[in-house]
Parts: sequence; structure tokens; C-alpha cells
Amino acid sequence: MDLITTGLRQEGDDLIERRSQDVAPILEYAKRQRNAREFGSSEMKHAAKIPKAVIENYIARTGISFHEFMVDEKHIRAMLNDPDLSGFRIWKGRV
Repeated sequence: MDLITTGLRQEGDDLIERRSQDVAPILEYAKRQRNAREFGSSEMKHAAKIPKAVIENYIARTGISFHEFMVDEKHIRAMLNDPDLSGFRIWKGRV
């Protein structure tokens, strides 16, 4: 399950929201699929399983909306080609 937890804390006049997600099951799933070479056909590859929290973090860091993320594939490519996110990759080919 992709459970995301949300916490709130107050710092002075600011209310800070913190969201987190246990990504270990997703990393294990990607590893199993990758090792079993279960990434689809030559026409359609399952490149990765990116957790919601990782996408939310990318959106916050880049200052874009979710809509912008979804319609401009340069953002998805950036995430798929980010070495720090390689554990989520299933098919390791060039995207």
C-alpha cells in the first residue's frame, strides 16, 4: 500500500506540513521486477514505479504544478534518469 502520512507542526506563526511515505516496499517491488526481467515488451516498457511522495517532492523542489508534471514529459524523464532514484527503476534502458 502507498500510505502517505501527514504531520503538522507550528513554528512561530507558520504551520509546517510534513508528508512522508515508506518507500521500502516500492523499492523491493522494483528490484523483484527488474531481477525477473518483468518490464514489458519491446513496444511498451515498464520503466519505473515512482512513489507519490517522491513525485510530490520533485514538484515542490521544481516549483511546478502536478498538471505541469503530467503534461511535460521532460519532468518524468528527469526523474527516470536521476541516479538518486535508480532504485525505483524496473527497466534500466534509456528513456
